[in-house]
Amino acid sequence: VAAASGHTVVLVDQSDEILTKSTKGIEESLKRVAKKKFAEKPEAGAEFIEKTLKNLTTSTDAVAVVHSTDLVIEAIVENQEIKNELFKRLDKFAPEHTIFASNTSSLQITQLANSTTRQDRFGGLHFFNPVPMMKLVEVIKTPMTSQKTFESLVDFSKAVGKSPVSCKDTPGFIVNRLLVPYMMEAVRLFERGDASKEDIDVAMKLGAGYPMGPFELLDYVGLDTSKYIIDGWHSLEPNNPLFAPSPLLNKLVEEKKLGKKTGEGFYKYK
Repeated sequence: VAAASGHTVVLVDQSDEILTKSTKGIEESLKRVAKKKFAEKPEAGAEFIEKTLKNLTTSTDAVAVVHSTDLVIEAIVENQEIKNELFKRLDKFAPEHTIFASNTSSLQITQLANSTTRQDRFGGLHFFNPVPMMKLVEVIKTPMTSQKTFESLVDFSKAVGKSPVSCKDTPGFIVNRLLVPYMMEAVRLFERGDASKEDIDVAMKLGAGYPMGPFELLDYVGLDTSKYIIDGWHSLEPNNPLFAPSPLLNKLVEEKKLGKKTGEGFYKYK
């Protein structure tokens, strides 16, 4: 999305193998976008793909590329220690003006910022899946984020064609803070035997106009991811009933039924 809007992007990952696969995925995604966007003009679509891919290079060495970077967006595994380690390392090599941002959906931005010496140049940029389609970006401001940094992150979000909303550094920001307890409440409703999961999904789609029901959404997100988020919040606020763990969700994760990605979660997938 950043490359498509004219930014020079370096995609960093752990191996060339992953990067080759990622580049392929990006190309496929761009073809779908071009098909929609330039339905009448295939030549313009081909040019859009070529231009975007020209803006994109890959590397397995984050330290080497951070020297010439204005913005670093981290989107690695949702693990506080691993993220902190990465930011700590990059902080030593990044130019003074470089802004760091995390795409985390559940961890505290403040704690990530504290692993660096640039707390004033650190914020959250939470994109939504699938990023080419979803218009929203949550821009998170910690108590230490400078106004200049915050404005730069908002401007960047607009420059890549997104609609930014702003939120303080609270668990789940806006969307997940409302969405995760809603999904957990649906599981509790089912656990109590008050309604079937199928009926709950139909009710929320037809009654609230949601594109997916809560159980479909849980399977789409991944039950392990949802459990990880709720466990983290529960440890922060053990007395908050909205963050109470679910025995059924725990059981499914234990049985490695993680949703769509494993072929079974609340539902079965072929």
